Amino acid sequence: MSESLEPRARPRFRLPATVVALSVASFFNDFGSEMSFPLLPLFLVSLGASPTYLGILEGVADATASLFKVIAGYLADRLERSKPLVMFGYGLPCGVRPLLALATAPFHVFGIRVIDRVGKGLRTAPRDSLIAASVPGEEAGRAFGFHRAMDHAGSVFGPLCAAAMLAMGCSFRQVFLAALVPSLVSLVAVGAVREGARTPVRSAEETPVATPGRQTRAFRSYLWIIVLFSLANSSDAFLLLRAREIGVSDTSVPLLWTVLNVSRMVCTFYGGRLADRFPRAGLVATGWFVFALCYLGLSFADEAWHLWALFVVYGLHTGICEPAERALVRDLAAESIRGRAFGLFHGVVGACAIPAGLTTGWLWEAFGAPTAFTVSAALAVIAAISLLLWERSR
Repeated sequence: MSESLEPRARPRFRLPATVVALSVASFFNDFGSEMSFPLLPLFLVSLGASPTYLGILEGVADATASLFKVIAGYLADRLERSKPLVMFGYGLPCGVRPLLALATAPFHVFGIRVIDRVGKGLRTAPRDSLIAASVPGEEAGRAFGFHRAMDHAGSVFGPLCAAAMLAMGCSFRQVFLAALVPSLVSLVAVGAVREGARTPVRSAEETPVATPGRQTRAFRSYLWIIVLFSLANSSDAFLLLRAREIGVSDTSVPLLWTVLNVSRMVCTFYGGRLADRFPRAGLVATGWFVFALCYLGLSFADEAWHLWALFVVYGLHTGICEPAERALVRDLAAESIRGRAFGLFHGVVGACAIPAGLTTGWLWEAFGAPTAFTVSAALAVIAAISLLLWERSR
């Protein structure tokens, strides 16, 4: 049956300590990561890389993360505790991100970025499984909304710190080196998580469902629709490249990235609340329509102020979708295989990163940025309509 269109009543709710600690960890991890990420496209260009190379790099990096998300999700269901996986997933990037300061060729950045994404893959599904296990289903949206809001808050302060360092005369390499400090703080926050032991899943025979894909036809269909949208949603690095193409200065790029993440932070916090009050599939589809409108805007934008406005609206897409997408996974997955469900969800998103990045990069070079963004917008609309039909069929 489809969910009622009437908003659900919101009960009093206090975030568990586990959700808070993991959210703080995400804040500081993204603080460090986003000091570097907005500068990577510009840094790669200075090393001689092309837009296609950027697409390949981000595609391979995200695909690597997706593979390890599936593996880590499987392990999270079979181990007594998920925290060690989360800890290692946050720790690995701490060891490789400062190496960007030593990179002298595009393939150096390639290797560092891929290893960084291995860490992301190892922590994502176990972390989301811990969050899902900490709250009742009717409050999953708020929990994921708070976590994603903190994650995006780190993405606000990271670029601001990078912009301040560049304004003071620091080089890209010095910014990359300084990013180590907040990354280390994220490890301390993960260490504060208290996870009780649980009975792991030892074999398929011990659970009525061997894999999330066998759980429900609805879950399988949901994943296929996620695949369709993910093919439209290539790396955000292309947004930054488009900004530079239109005329946003190098020193303003981190500030533009900050504006986007302020929008994401605010919208995700409130988007989580909406996900507990309204049909989640409908919210996701709405967010995908917003994505399509933003990408069409990027196709026709020809002045710098257009980018600033579009980046604010683009944050609304993220804020609406992220909590509702994750809450839907919790709704459709049995507790005994929730780690694998989140692993598959994040995995299929990352697995589409290579074709999405390659297609966008190729269309950009062959026909120009407007064509690349228009094709992505069209795919997003098809995905949104498919999701609404999927929800109606339930």
